[in-house]
Amino acid sequence: MFYIPFFIVCLVAAMIIVKGGLVAGMGLIVLPFLFFYLNLLFRKPVVGIFTVAILGYLILGVLRYAEVPMIGTSIDSILVLTLLALFFQNFHKGMDWSPAKKDVTLLAAIWLGYGVLSAANPEIRNYSVWLSSLRTVSAYMLFVIVVTLLLINTNKRFYTFLYIWGIFSILATLKGMYQVFFGVDAWEKAWLDSGAYTTHLIFGKLRVFSFMSDAGQFGANQAYTGVVFLILSVGQKDTFKRIFFLIVGLLGIYGMFISGTRGAISVPLAGFVLYFILKKNKAVMISGFIFLAVVFVFFKYTTIGQDNQQIRRMRTAFDPNDASLQTRLANQRTLSVYLSTRPFGGGLGHAGKKVKKILPNTVLANIATDSWYVMIWAEQGVVGLVLHLIILFYIIIKASYLIMYRIRDPILKNNMSALAAGMLGIMVASYGNAVLGQVPTSIMIYVSMALMLDPMRFEPDVKIPELPAVLTEAGGK
Repeated sequence: MFYIPFFIVCLVAAMIIVKGGLVAGMGLIVLPFLFFYLNLLFRKPVVGIFTVAILGYLILGVLRYAEVPMIGTSIDSILVLTLLALFFQNFHKGMDWSPAKKDVTLLAAIWLGYGVLSAANPEIRNYSVWLSSLRTVSAYMLFVIVVTLLLINTNKRFYTFLYIWGIFSILATLKGMYQVFFGVDAWEKAWLDSGAYTTHLIFGKLRVFSFMSDAGQFGANQAYTGVVFLILSVGQKDTFKRIFFLIVGLLGIYGMFISGTRGAISVPLAGFVLYFILKKNKAVMISGFIFLAVVFVFFKYTTIGQDNQQIRRMRTAFDPNDASLQTRLANQRTLSVYLSTRPFGGGLGHAGKKVKKILPNTVLANIATDSWYVMIWAEQGVVGLVLHLIILFYIIIKASYLIMYRIRDPILKNNMSALAAGMLGIMVASYGNAVLGQVPTSIMIYVSMALMLDPMRFEPDVKIPELPAVLTEAGGK
């Protein structure tokens, strides 16, 4: 009897493959794994936020190798499924939303609300473009923050998130090293030949991009990871954690250098400045600032290591007369004139090269934005830019206050300092590149925002030691 249903299943599968081709066949292979994953997700919803972190690293690199249907909305789907899993898991006793009722959630909701209201902007020419940008620029922030507040509520889950982040960062740097020493593969070469070579081959030298969207994102993300994990490593008591975080941090900084992304150098410079301030230790602060001053002088005023291509390119970030910087400033002057009569911008998603094929004749599509803040300004106007900056600075200032004056546990204080330093570094670097809103960096930033503004959930309970019995008896007399 077993052979009959088995034969029927094989026959149906064969018919599907014949009619649907290779894609349908691959779908049948993936189907059991999909059922297994969904079963796991609905039993343990925290898997959802971990999956989003992993997808952030892989989603764009995969597209170089194959056209995967619906991969662009995979993060959206996982976030929605995670919330559904939480809802069904708490269906009988009712969903407890109190962990998510925080000021950071309200700020993210305000930012999303502003994006939704921008649909009324008369400058919008394509609502598909508007909706696509609304997802990545605004909606991800709210959904990731809410899911993080609801699910990453124990130290075990927090460290699991860090391990996932660290492992994929190591893989990203290793892939980058492979590109440096062995060259790119056939699919990556095809991507370069399609036009990416103009920004990724400088004087015949490759700007490493690993499996991320481009070298700019790879460099900034690895610098961000380097700052966070180097700081994490100095505050751990557990030897394994200390060594693992140190390796991740060092490889992250190395990845920054091989990317050839000049603006990425601002991530460790700004990040470590904040870290030294948060330490509230004069000796550490003075030593730290001296070290950063030496780094600045090395790049700005010396020619040491000029034969090294990575150092030579990083050094141009300190040159105010750099041709690339002057081009960006010229673009900003052009935008200033165009936006002077458009306080709400030229339309969400309507600026930069990303829409040039869709809207080739619009003004904003023909002006390179480069900077994250310039993009926000161009698309959502001075009103949107001011709102965005208020939100970012509120988060980093409040996080710093909590770290300096409220958190008591030294390990937790150091962990949150690492996240805050990394975030400030990305905020500064986002002036030169649109890294803050690109995956995987954006996912890590949004998770960090949620954790930094509600750190007390990880604060260990302070146990008051019991008085010795002799003293207790004496007190009773």
